[in-house]
Amino acid sequence: MDEQLVRALLQDQHPDLAELELREVVGGWGNQMWRLGDDLAVRMPRTEGAPELLLKEHRWMPGLAARLPLPVPVPVRLGEPSDRFSRTWLITTWVHGEPADHAPITDPKAADVLVDFLQALHTDAPAEAPATDRTGLPAGLMDSDEVRAYAGRGDEIRAVWEDAIAAPEWDGPPVWLHGDLHPANVVVADGTLAGVLDFGEICAGDPANDLAAVWILLPAGAAARFFERYQPDQATVRRARGWAVVRAMFLIAMGINGDKGLPGGKPHWGPAGVAALDRLL
Repeated sequence: MDEQLVRALLQDQHPDLAELELREVVGGWGNQMWRLGDDLAVRMPRTEGAPELLLKEHRWMPGLAARLPLPVPVPVRLGEPSDRFSRTWLITTWVHGEPADHAPITDPKAADVLVDFLQALHTDAPAEAPATDRTGLPAGLMDSDEVRAYAGRGDEIRAVWEDAIAAPEWDGPPVWLHGDLHPANVVVADGTLAGVLDFGEICAGDPANDLAAVWILLPAGAAARFFERYQPDQATVRRARGWAVVRAMFLIAMGINGDKGLPGGKPHWGPAGVAALDRLL
């Protein structure tokens, strides 16, 4: 995929946008992205499951975005599969800010911003909302000696993990979740949370999944401020701590891959994962 292909697809299907400036955005996971003009983005799937996730965003995000207090990518045009490109692609609004994996959140008041966002999102989901296979904490997380040794705090992490697994399951109605809140999926401006990206994992389920962001995204000392306002029950906090271990381990593993020069690895994610564990523990 290159600029020539994206330009040709725009000319074929959305000619009114085809003359806007195109700038490739480095990074991304399931999608390769170009900024289109000042206020739009083109997302082109590069993994097998990415088109289905784009369709899910196209279906659900316009309605959800209308009630969220932070900017999010709102789908504005759908690109259809064609002879030129055989997968669905998407045009969304552009969310201004610096990704938090490059510019971490530093303002403790970001806890209030995150509370407002998650309280607006965590409403009862309709019966037809997307399901997720991330219904519970994943098994086998502590089996990686390499990741555990890299983290350097195996016994403490295991204690948090076992407590999370032992916590009562969520027995409330499934609520809307972002499902993948980590530093590369939010943007920062002036030290605080300024937007939320990549709703490909949007689903209905246990709010603990998203509450892990308290330790993954916010600076040290901000968790108490967050929970004072959000006021989850203690079992939800215990499960959220388990999900924070999951996300921190993911960041650390990606950092290891980056240090080894493996495809998709991100060296700067390792320190972010270790910092998250320090906040959690």
